[in-house]
Amino acid sequence: MKGFKLHSTIGDLFANMLGGGGSKFSPPVVMGDESIMSPKEHGTSNTPVQQNLRWGCDFETADRICNFNRHYAEFSGYWEARTSFLKDESAASGEIEFFDSNSGKPLFIAPKNRSFEDFVKESKNHGWPR
Repeated sequence: MKGFKLHSTIGDLFANMLGGGGSKFSPPVVMGDESIMSPKEHGTSNTPVQQNLRWGCDFETADRICNFNRHYAEFSGYWEARTSFLKDESAASGEIEFFDSNSGKPLFIAPKNRSFEDFVKESKNHGWPR
């Protein structure tokens, strides 16, 4: 998959996730330091997630994951079992833009350089859209 980099060790992966040592990602990725996760007005953010999230995503689950969580995310398969994503989207949707639940800023576009079917298959294997 284009743009996907394998890490030489698990430690290297975690170091990159936390913004320290290890391999560096190429632009436009910018790694932050631990201060990103420091306490703020609303958990680790200044604001809660937006209301009325796409595909029927649960506000409380999204807010807990985005703002009151240091480890893990939603359970694997949440997007299949608890959202309308697979009912609402298809190959006819074309490229789908995904947004940050707090800021509303664009995060990524998928599927890119692959079919919708390949995107769904990879997302199911991974546990959430990627």
